[in-house]
Amino acid sequence: MSKIAMIFAGQGSQAIGMGRDFYENSNLAKEMFEKASQRVGVDFKELIFQENEKLNQTAYTQPAILLVQMIAYKLFKDACPDVKATVFLGHSLGEFSALCASGAIDYLDAVELVHNRGALMQEACQTIEAGMMAIVGLDDANVELICEDAQAQGKKVWPANYNQDGQLVVAGMKEDLVSLEQTFKDAGAKRALLLNMSVASHCEILASAQEPLKIIMDGMIKNNFEAPVISNVTTKPYSTKSDAVSLLKEQLVKPVKYKQSILAIADDIDMAIEFGNGATLKGLNRRIAKELTTLNISDMASLKSVVEEICK
Repeated sequence: MSKIAMIFAGQGSQAIGMGRDFYENSNLAKEMFEKASQRVGVDFKELIFQENEKLNQTAYTQPAILLVQMIAYKLFKDACPDVKATVFLGHSLGEFSALCASGAIDYLDAVELVHNRGALMQEACQTIEAGMMAIVGLDDANVELICEDAQAQGKKVWPANYNQDGQLVVAGMKEDLVSLEQTFKDAGAKRALLLNMSVASHCEILASAQEPLKIIMDGMIKNNFEAPVISNVTTKPYSTKSDAVSLLKEQLVKPVKYKQSILAIADDIDMAIEFGNGATLKGLNRRIAKELTTLNISDMASLKSVVEEICK
């Protein structure tokens, strides 16, 4: 049996129309949409399938992404019940999908949890101009050094997402990020691109959201892991409720070490399967660990293809 990492992308992977193919061709998907809508009072069919501004608002983005990812995962599990994950891994928000796929939280609880998580993140940033910036073509050490120098000058900027070599996202006050754009470029960055984000994820600006999130997680997460989940914070596996609550609370204010996490597991797995819209992590994995095969399930056709390959 192949050793498989089941993986899930984070914010930025959303798109209008994602999951529509599942919805139109699967009764399970329809049921999951309806139950999620009832649970949090959000019409997910309208949110995801119709043009609107809400899908890019963190409190709505997060549950929408998680819902589509869990539909993809459950459809795969129904088709291949004997295929077990060796490990689960997510990028940022995706770690909550990984936790859900592991069995440690019910999907409806998870939809409600990340809806609340997104709202807490928005609340932490509502009185300030926060943002995130992608630094392309500069090594991690240089980005870290520029952030440290900026902090010494009183600026609020931190490394937030380690995506791949030459791509690190920083977070903080938008004004401070903009002031460093030329500094990053002078140091050798090909681009310093301000992202369309109204929150500053994975940095100290979100500290006020930590305790409320912990309280919600305490009431929903269970000691029921099919396989370990890799922590974005430590790059190490965990499989207990106490570790999940502690590490996901810390994840709010600590950088996502996605690149490091893939490198940590690449030699111990045969392949990875990405669930949900697009193939964001498949693209990153190709550049992080070239030998690692990554498949993706984002619609009925890709589901059929992966099932045929895995469940022979």
